[in-house]
This record gives sequence, structure tokens and C-alpha cells, in this order.
Amino acid sequence: MDFDCDVLVIGAGPVGVTLALMLAREGLDVIAADRSKGIYPLPRAAHIDHEIVRVLQAVGAAEAVMATSRIASRYDFLTATGEVLLSFDSTGAKTSSGWPPSNMIHQPSLEAALRERLEEVAAAELRNGWTLTGLVSSDDGVMAEFATPEGARAVHARYLVGCDGARSTVRELAGIGLDDLQFDEPWLVIDTIVHDPSRLPDLNLQICDPARPTTCVLMGAGRHRWEFMMLPGETAEQVSEAAFIDALLKPWNVDGAVGFERSAVYRFHALVARDWRLGNVLLAGDAAHQTPPFAGQGLCAGLRDAANLAWKLGSVLRGEAGVALLDSYQTEREPHVRAFIDLALMMGRTVCITDPAAAAARDAAMLAQRTEGKSPSQPLGAPPLTAGCLMAGSPGAGEVFPQPWTTDGSRLDDVAGSGAWLISRNDAGRPEGLRALPVSSAAMRPFAADVAAWLEKRGAEAVLVRPDRYVFGTGAAEELVSEWRRALALRSP
Repeated sequence: MDFDCDVLVIGAGPVGVTLALMLAREGLDVIAADRSKGIYPLPRAAHIDHEIVRVLQAVGAAEAVMATSRIASRYDFLTATGEVLLSFDSTGAKTSSGWPPSNMIHQPSLEAALRERLEEVAAAELRNGWTLTGLVSSDDGVMAEFATPEGARAVHARYLVGCDGARSTVRELAGIGLDDLQFDEPWLVIDTIVHDPSRLPDLNLQICDPARPTTCVLMGAGRHRWEFMMLPGETAEQVSEAAFIDALLKPWNVDGAVGFERSAVYRFHALVARDWRLGNVLLAGDAAHQTPPFAGQGLCAGLRDAANLAWKLGSVLRGEAGVALLDSYQTEREPHVRAFIDLALMMGRTVCITDPAAAAARDAAMLAQRTEGKSPSQPLGAPPLTAGCLMAGSPGAGEVFPQPWTTDGSRLDDVAGSGAWLISRNDAGRPEGLRALPVSSAAMRPFAADVAAWLEKRGAEAVLVRPDRYVFGTGAAEELVSEWRRALALRSP
């Protein structure tokens, strides 16, 4: 049967375009379709962590994104009177990826960098102004119907991935329900253009004021954001009025230091789709999960979805793996997503206390913890994978493998290339489907000390690193190859 593409991606936001780029990198033909005619021009997501910059590095967009981003070194939770309840300080912190730990972005600039890369990729096509109206999934693939500026059109694809946001049409047409994690708070978001940065905070702040919980954060270069929790009885129309916004910003003394860009009312939700895959239809990003913004992991979660899913679809469609490999997508990603949602909920429920007595009790408890040195002081890293396509029980399985950098800026991922790696202390031969990288090889020599130390710490002869740079497992090279083939549902030779 003829197909128009291997994978049809619905939604060409940052998750959809990153997925399209990664799928093309896997050698697949991709169509990305979006109902909009272009990039949404106003800020939305604010933060990406270092592992996500590494994902962007894989598709050739990291430098362009970082050029318009700002590094955030501190994230403080304050009382209404300015006492520090909690402080995450990453000043000078080294990360496993080599990129800065916390990066504040301008989403339209990030999307522009990704779309510029997409234009350079022959295997991926972007179709703007295409609105999904129907889909039929069968064993033969997915038939998607669209309303387009040229009239009705249909696309036949082997797989379809819905990256079409919180109000996902794909999720609705597929009949996939949501688990509600019981967090629903309306907030007013105010984005500004910075004229005088010296008059603005140079760190990210959560003001735990029961009178009006407030967020104040850096954004991409030249921008700053405030978020104000709406109080009972307030309406979106009321809080969006210029006089109301001026009154909210007045205590920050930023008149003349910033110019208004836009305001919007958002409901901060915590929701997870019950099924991330139904046959040949899959979900990613906000279509699959939504989190309150307090941990800054909403966009990060979607881009991790893209990295996880791309290599698995590539392996299946090239005939290197059984279709059951796709079942590991939700198995791996959902607990990871829920861990970050739980963190965001903890932060949100801490911030969103509006009862003065409860807020005073919270403040007293958190200040006491801080005085006793029991408060966390470093940003919480991503949890390891605990199930799925892993060699369970081997040291390091499920961790993200580090990316050493040399003093001249050379990076392991760029040198070692795409696909799965077998890194070993000794020459392990040339197993099919894996890039063999003995520590002593010329390619690995600049990174040998860091990689050897990683292996030594885990008492391992070798490590097999998946294409998304998560560790499949460690141990003897021969055993790793055998277990990898078994995990991909292939027969060992």
C-alpha cells in the first residue's frame, strides 16, 4: 500500500518540529501539519534544562536557541516580607550534558531556530494552515483528513503522532481520556520587554504571599515575566484591564524599566492522558500530559517525549525492532512525567496558599528547615528511567549518559554520532546496528578519562547507550549486545 509518509506529526510547535527533525535523522519521511499559518508570535514556555539543550544539539539548533536565552542561576521562594523559604542555586554547577543547568527562553525564537533547521531537511515537510478534521487508524496505518487553504486533503501515514497541545484534536478523535491530578488554578501572566535590566531581579522568584501568590522570572534575552494568582471572584476580563495590571506591577517599581508585551489568563492544570499509544496513533507533549509551571518542566517533558519516541519509531519502521518496542514509550515516559508533575504540584501547593494562618504555619516550618540545613539547595535533576527498554539491574541503567566536553568545545555526542553506542574498555568488535567505541579509539581519546571514570564507578567493562542517550545497561560487551537485541525483539545471530 502506498503511504504519503512514514510518520505524520500533527502540530508544529517546538515538540512537533523537534520530533520531525529527529525522525528525519532516523531516515524516515515525515510530514508535520499545523493549523496555524506560522509561529505563534508571543512568549509561552519559559524554561528548558540542560538535558533539553542536549536534545536541541542533536538536531542542530542548540547554539541558535542559546543565543536568545538567558542562564538562570537562582530560583528563590520568598515569604511576603522577603525571607527566603527555599533557594535553588546552580551558580557554577556542572551538568552531565555540559550545558548550563537552567535556561530561560523566548519560545518564538526557539521555534524559529527549529523551523530553520526543518527547512534544511529534505526528508521532512511542513504544511501550515492544515487543520485535522478526521482520522482512521488500522493495521495498514493512519488516514488523516484535513481542511486546508486548497480544500480537503488526506494523508496516509504509517504512524501519526499528536503533538497538538493541551486541547489536542488527535486525542479527542482517538477517544483518549485524561487523568485529572486535581490541580486547577487560574493565573494572570504578564510578559514585558525590558528597557532597563538593572531595575529588575536577576533571579527567578516565587513570592509566597497569601494575599496574592506571585511569580517573577527571567525570560529569553530582553524579556521578563510576572504571574499573579487570581483570587476568588476575579474574572479574566477584570484582571486583563490596564489599570489592574498597573496596580499589580506598581510594588515592583518597574515603571519605565519594562514595556508591556501581552497579558493572558491561564489555568494551571495537572493532567495525564490514559493512553499515549493506540495502535498507530501516539501522543506527545501537552497532548499527553500537562503540568503546572512551577518546576519549569512543561516544554522539557515534551521534548523528552520526542527524543524517546523518535528512535523507537525509526527502529520499528526500519525493521530493526518489533512493534512492541513502542509500548515502552509510555512505560518509560509516564513515571518520569508524573515525577516532575508531583514536584510541580508540591511547589504549586506551597506557593498557592491563600489562608493567612496556613501560610504563617508554612513559613515557620520552612524557615526552621532552612535554619537546620534541611532544605534542598540544588535543583532537582531528572529521575532515571525505571522500566522499559533497559537491562534492568545493571548499574547505571536508566540514567542519562554524560556528555563530556573538551577544552576546545568538542562534545561527545557530536563526535560519536547518532544511533546506539557500545562504549567499552577494550575492543568489542563491530556488532551490527551499534557504533562500537572503545575508550582507546581515536574518536574517544579526548573523552577517555571521563568515560573511563564513569565505567569505573559502576564497575563495568562496557556500557550500551541508547540513541536518546539514556543508558540501556552496563556489563560485559557481549552480554549487552545480546540483551539489546532481545529488548528490540530481534533474534541474536
